[in-house]
This record gives sequence, structure tokens and C-alpha cells, in this order.
Amino acid sequence: MKAYITMLGRSTWAMINAYYAVVMEKKYRPNEIYIFLEDIYQDKIPVAVEALKIISAAFGFSPKVEVITIEEANFKEARRKVESLLRKLKDKGFEIAIDITSGRKALVAGALVHGVPLKVDHVFYLALAEKDLQFANRPYMMIPIHSQKLEDFMEG
Repeated sequence: MKAYITMLGRSTWAMINAYYAVVMEKKYRPNEIYIFLEDIYQDKIPVAVEALKIISAAFGFSPKVEVITIEEANFKEARRKVESLLRKLKDKGFEIAIDITSGRKALVAGALVHGVPLKVDHVFYLALAEKDLQFANRPYMMIPIHSQKLEDFMEG
């Protein structure tokens, strides 16, 4: 079983494109997806969830998607909720991937503070070259491939 934890911040495209890259490049097919976001971004939930479902379906699988909201910039709540989910997934034997591409600091910090010591399997970040930021609000396949680099910080 595989879990994918992502974070939705200012850029919905960043979250969507990172997921597309992980599915396409890393062939990661999660059974469950968890979207963490701060309450100020709740209006982005429908588009984000639908995009993840469309991408997954295009690659032939259909994960369960769950949304977890925290109060804006609440580092303690973020740490608590991320830790709780990570421990639950670890206890069930999941392979865990965390994507920090679109996350704001409270969520990224919460994920890494607990994820790294718990030895999550992947920590993904889709970098976009600074000179190519004009492409940032486009679908993954419409951004020059040489401008994007998918990192997995847990790889040696």
C-alpha cells in the first residue's frame, strides 16, 4: 500500500504538476492521497481534488483522496496532524511519499520534523527554474522539461 501526502498552498498548479511528475517520472501510484492545506485555501479544494483524480485515472488507478485542513500558520496544529497521519500510515505498513512543492512553511515544517525521523520513503519537490517562472501556472506537459527538476530528498 502506498500513501501520498501533498500540500496545497498559494499555487494549485504547483501541487498538481508535482503530482503529475511523481506519477509519470517515478511511477508512484498511491492507494491513498492526503491533501493538507491551511483554512485560507479551502476554495481551492474542488479543483485540486478533481485534478488529482483526473491524473490518477489517466494512469489507470483510482486512489482515495482525503483533505485535512489546519488553521493558517498554525505550526503546532500542522505538526500534530501530520505526525498523527504519518504514525497511522507507518503502523499500517504504508510506503509514504510527502510532496512539499506547494506547501507553506507551517505544513512543510510539520511534515519534515516528523517525516524524516520516521523515515518516510520519499520527500518530493518539483523545482522550476527561476528564469522559467512564466510557465508556473501551466500544466506540467506545457512547461519545458529542461526547466523542471523533480527531487526526492530521501534518495541517496
